[in-house]
Amino acid sequence: MYTFSGKLKTFSIALMILGALGMGYGFFTAPKTTEDVKEALHHSQDSHEAEQSDEHAVASADHESESTASHSEAEEQSHLEHLLHQAQNRPWSAFFISAFFFLMIAVTVLVFYSIQWAAQAGWSIVLFRVMEGITAYILPGSILLFLFLLASGFHMNHMYAWMAEGTFDPASANYDAVIDGKSWWLNTSGWLIRGFVYLFVYNIFRWMLRKNSLALDTDGDVKIYKKNFNLAVIFIVLFGILELFMSFDWLMSLDPHWYSQLYSFYVFASVLVSGITVIALVTIYLRNKGALPFVNSSHIHDLAKYMFGFSIFWAYFWFDQFMLQWYANIPEDAAYFYPRLVGSYQLPFIGMLILNFVFPIFVLMDSDFKRIPWFVVTTGIIILIGHYIDIFQLISPATVGDNWFIGIPELGSLAFFLGLFIFVIFNAMSKVSLHAKGNPFMKESEIYHY
Repeated sequence: MYTFSGKLKTFSIALMILGALGMGYGFFTAPKTTEDVKEALHHSQDSHEAEQSDEHAVASADHESESTASHSEAEEQSHLEHLLHQAQNRPWSAFFISAFFFLMIAVTVLVFYSIQWAAQAGWSIVLFRVMEGITAYILPGSILLFLFLLASGFHMNHMYAWMAEGTFDPASANYDAVIDGKSWWLNTSGWLIRGFVYLFVYNIFRWMLRKNSLALDTDGDVKIYKKNFNLAVIFIVLFGILELFMSFDWLMSLDPHWYSQLYSFYVFASVLVSGITVIALVTIYLRNKGALPFVNSSHIHDLAKYMFGFSIFWAYFWFDQFMLQWYANIPEDAAYFYPRLVGSYQLPFIGMLILNFVFPIFVLMDSDFKRIPWFVVTTGIIILIGHYIDIFQLISPATVGDNWFIGIPELGSLAFFLGLFIFVIFNAMSKVSLHAKGNPFMKESEIYHY
């Protein structure tokens, strides 16, 4: 029986407290009026002019000054309001990035867990309680993310441009014919209802699969095993459908003029490799604590092999989506990639490609390295950082524009959700035995050797 250590519990709570303070700071310091934005622009311009060595910054300040002078008062006010919305979006965006990242890690762990049931896999049974513990985060993670969806739907932020007033009204100055053509799908009520459905399905299947898995330990009835097999198959199919629309609703609609048929597969690949990486990290931690005596180097090797394989899987979709739209050079597509490839997001866009593809392909290629726990942990942490940056660059360009920065709001949100994630999953694993003794394939898993 695993015991949630006091040190780890204190660490997770400290992360949540510090994270909450950081998020609060982000919301408190966000500009409230266009006058605040104008003052910040002037302060920034004065600061840049004082630093003659920074030629690029001076050029940007001069360009801002010239463009403002050439605009009419109404255009200048509209520009300031746009900058205000982007600045106010920053703490919301930071919250959403971390909330989405950790929730989808837990959900894709549930998907991987369901695949083991559906495939009737034998090697992974000793890891079932680890996977079930990680999926315990789905419930609190869903609640927090749905609160964000409600805040967006009730116009407490400006994250989704298509929710702006007048977007669907031909008589409004804000009317957008392109978005209006998508109003049959992009409407706030339908968007919120679908969001609730996605989260409900994730939670109900997690609850049923977990309940049957624990019941199998008590009864050992093969009918329970077959029931979980059927549930797992149904969930995999449902998830495949829902994830398609979920990616469109929560992420791609941030850029409502742009679309990609590969987008949902790309998002799935990113969060799936993150989920498998978390399974590996948690497994190695518990094994070092003596809580998983039947986990051997072959189990670690196979998890690292999945980390490697799905890193290539992610890179395949990254290349496909980018190459096809770069080659076509259609303006609507180029507008999405321009800030990421040559604009202010070039560093995170190229950086996460190195962390998520180049690094894993070099360090995880060797089979022997996959058996070394500290090596897998180090690689796993780098992969998780890379995929957090991936989610960051999927969301931030549309929500905060060029004025992005990984500072207190972003680090605060990351710390809060990481602390909550650690607390929930290890607390869940301390409630039951980590040995799924009732599973008929447990013996095969215990003696597994690759």
